[in-house]
Amino acid sequence: MQTVIFAVLCSFILSLAACAAAIPLLKRAGSGQHILSYVKAHAAKEGTPTMGGLAFVLAACITALFFARGADKPFYVTLAVGLGYLAVGFLDDLLKKRRGENLGLLPYQKVIFQLAVAVMASVYCCTEGLTVLRIPYTRLAFDIGWWMLPLGVFVFLGTVNGVNLTDGLDGLAGGTCAVFFLGLGVLTALQTGLGASQLLCFCLAGALAAYLVFNASKASLFMGDTGSLSLGGFAAASALFSGNALVLPVAGVMFVLSSISVILQVIYYKKTGRRIFLMAPLHHHFQMKGYSEGKIAYAYAAVTAVAALSLLIAFV
Repeated sequence: MQTVIFAVLCSFILSLAACAAAIPLLKRAGSGQHILSYVKAHAAKEGTPTMGGLAFVLAACITALFFARGADKPFYVTLAVGLGYLAVGFLDDLLKKRRGENLGLLPYQKVIFQLAVAVMASVYCCTEGLTVLRIPYTRLAFDIGWWMLPLGVFVFLGTVNGVNLTDGLDGLAGGTCAVFFLGLGVLTALQTGLGASQLLCFCLAGALAAYLVFNASKASLFMGDTGSLSLGGFAAASALFSGNALVLPVAGVMFVLSSISVILQVIYYKKTGRRIFLMAPLHHHFQMKGYSEGKIAYAYAAVTAVAALSLLIAFV
């Protein structure tokens, strides 16, 4: 427990310093966010520094590496997956900056990378015997063997895009992810004991808490795809490698709702020419209903906290 506390504090402090230093550097580099024309409520955010994910993700990873003792292979593979997604997100944000518009990598290019990582990570699970699937709200688990391959691919694609879609308001993705990683860290520690992978989850939560100092409304720093894609990769890998793929729809319920709202909106609009939501993803619907960004971000984090706490019932 002492190691966890020191690691979280160090991750918070390092992330706080890195984010503070990143803001003027990103401003000088011209790394300002380009706001989509149809999101009129966000027009004032034009030019806010983005790529902030570099600061808090690297702070969390450095801290976890420093404090991890006897780290196992899943820990290092999780780091590789998360940092791989960070690199792609950074490339996406960099292309947006160079083109001067909100268009980076083409959709098919993102899908190819996401699918490649998903397949490799899922094959890793199968070949290393990480094929146990834990049942939420119980202490039951069973081995699904190579069925982990298609499940893992689905988990990665769903989680990465879900987190990316949730990153749309000040403090929204950061707050929701901070609570998610804290909950996942506690859950997996109760399941298997405190190890390097759990420490990484706690470090991510601490680093995100520091990032929220600069990202809570009104934000002075955005995480960009650099941060959101990386967080999605860390979330998927941490859950999958610990046998908690089925936990993701519960603890990550707000990521699921973000994705579902977009899918339903697109399908319904194509069939009827009408919309289910005022705007998708779901957080934009609430914003257009008159709720403030801060209130929506708080609600997302609160729902995530309740969902994560409910998963601990089996250990009470």
